[in-house]
Amino acid sequence: MSKSQKLFVVVDPNDTHHIALERAIIVSSLMQGIKPKVHAFVAVDGDAVDTRSINDNLFRDLTWFEQNIKSPLANAGIEYTLEVSWSSEWQKSIMESAKRFDADLIYLPVHAKTNNSRFSFSESKWELLKGAYCPVVLIRPGAKAQRKVILAAVNMQAQRDVQIELNKKIIEQAKFYADVYGADLHVINGYLDSLSYPDRGRLVALTGLPNDKIHVANGYTSDVVSALAEEISADLIVMGTLGQNGMTKTRRGNTAERLIAAVDTDVMVINHG
Repeated sequence: MSKSQKLFVVVDPNDTHHIALERAIIVSSLMQGIKPKVHAFVAVDGDAVDTRSINDNLFRDLTWFEQNIKSPLANAGIEYTLEVSWSSEWQKSIMESAKRFDADLIYLPVHAKTNNSRFSFSESKWELLKGAYCPVVLIRPGAKAQRKVILAAVNMQAQRDVQIELNKKIIEQAKFYADVYGADLHVINGYLDSLSYPDRGRLVALTGLPNDKIHVANGYTSDVVSALAEEISADLIVMGTLGQNGMTKTRRGNTAERLIAAVDTDVMVINHG
């Protein structure tokens, strides 16, 4: 992980409120001793946006780029680059560009739920989460922009090597960013019954955290993580998902989907392929 912190920020020209870019600017000012670089990637998610010509929001001139991207970054004193993609393969274009940029994080805007409907992701967004070369931070509208408390969700009951490695990656990334932001770090492990009670000693050994920052709770992961996140006022939740090589042909992970749907906090998703 680089101390330069390269932030790859997805900007959808269809949006009128660019929450991922705004968050990148805010959290850049919170980074301790690190000067971030931002790569603003302008692209349209064809699965989520009406790409027909009747959509006036798809017509953007130079003034729009100046007002919405260049000026906010320049005024914040952030070094940046700007790229526009016309690719119909939205998620692949993000992954390829982020790889070229050598991104440390991808900031992906997530729109608010409508009509109290269940949170849902387009298939292209799941493909991005499952295939990204670096962590993806889902930026939620209305979520707290501060980075004072980070909560990492792990599964110490995991038996497969790929799952054990994923736990290590989650903790490694969570500790790194807690250090970057000078934030308090908490770790939580849920379990469903006494037979699957996690080894608290392993949690202590793996995290090096004091006992009061380690939480073991009975219930579904999505429920216990969302409850604790609210209790400790977490600003960022760090979780993992197994990539295309780490699980079956199913692209989605039910636990990941439920957890993302259960919280209104920014969520960092660590992919382990």
